Amino acid sequence: MKSHLGRRAFSAMELHTLFNGYIYCDERQPREQPKHWHFWLPLIAYYTGAYSDEIGNLQLTDIIKIDGVHGFSFTTHGKIQHRFVPIHTALWQAGFEQYIQFVKRENQSRLLFDLPSKSGRYSEKVRIWFSGEGERLGYLQKCGLPNIDQQGHKTAISSLRLNFEQQVRIAAIQRANKPAFHYLMGLKDEQLTQSPVPNLLKQIIAPIRVINSNVHWQRFIERHS
Repeated sequence: MKSHLGRRAFSAMELHTLFNGYIYCDERQPREQPKHWHFWLPLIAYYTGAYSDEIGNLQLTDIIKIDGVHGFSFTTHGKIQHRFVPIHTALWQAGFEQYIQFVKRENQSRLLFDLPSKSGRYSEKVRIWFSGEGERLGYLQKCGLPNIDQQGHKTAISSLRLNFEQQVRIAAIQRANKPAFHYLMGLKDEQLTQSPVPNLLKQIIAPIRVINSNVHWQRFIERHS
């Protein structure tokens, strides 16, 4: 899938490579300075379709429970609408609850507290780490993946939103509820007079494919301890 910016979704093989890269395995790179957000941001982006700035802005108070469903409350600006996105099972299995408790013990209020902002935005730091800049290699290149493929299409951290879009579109259509798809993407829909019920949203994101079931934050901690 190609966006208006010339970006495309990652292929199944590329996703496998990304989520089996050194961040999610046991190898530590020379001169690497691991951050908790390196582990969590790509995962949250893949399982929520959120942009880097949205994820970077998440406070612990934005992790809420509605009708028995835990989720992220994304509040942003511009054309993207406020939305509630259930927390995918894979995030819990990756140690998300343990990480939340760790953030609390650190007396931090922002979920990805070690992700710095530049001019009030987080996306620039994420872009450089993920895609590289100049001679500086990003996570993509260190995983052996190019920024631009042979057809000239780009991949970036926002490509994970396109992977989310592909999968939830299908799940929403199967449930004959395209407005719920628009809601999860933060898009306006004239047919949507109120937010879809959390359980429906949970059902729609449930089929998102788990790339690496061995991913766990504790493994990441042990890798750089």
